[in-house]
Amino acid sequence: MSDIVETVEVDVPVSVAYAQWTDFEQFPRFMEGVNSITRTGERLLHWNIEIAGQKREFDAEVTEQVPQERIAWRSVDGVSHAGVVTFHHISASRTRITLQLRTVPEGAVEQLGDKLGLVKARAKGDMKRFKEYIEGARTPDGAPGYTPGPTPNTTPDQRLGGFPGPTDPAPGRIPGEPGQNPGRFPGN
Repeated sequence: MSDIVETVEVDVPVSVAYAQWTDFEQFPRFMEGVNSITRTGERLLHWNIEIAGQKREFDAEVTEQVPQERIAWRSVDGVSHAGVVTFHHISASRTRITLQLRTVPEGAVEQLGDKLGLVKARAKGDMKRFKEYIEGARTPDGAPGYTPGPTPNTTPDQRLGGFPGPTDPAPGRIPGEPGQNPGRFPGN
């Protein structure tokens, strides 16, 4: 099992960082090994990924979503995977994003890759690419900033605010402030 924590600071407001992160269909643009993500239900996403040269598919459920603060998920089948991303306001134009991820590698190749730190290196690279992606984004008029693109199976409200309906902040709560105990992952 891998428990990974990676943090990056981005030169965009919290609202922009959160909107981009919850535009799940765009993950292949900055996440290595993510081929596609498709929204399949109100709180469900279907992931198509590649790990150590092996293709995997799984469904994940968003277990908590607090706009502009945090989003948590857990796999419901296939790959054993859970995580949370928190967004911290540093200034009007700067945000700290913390990713906490728990994975259970399957098979000998994935277990070896995990022991060699490849999962952690991939997460670190994904956070770096997210920073480059979001800071390089441009609005239609050419100004710096993020404008959500058209994504299948979503409404504009879902792209900007994530999933409709209430969220349950108690299960799987992972405090995200630096220096705090990371807490529990969704599904534990």
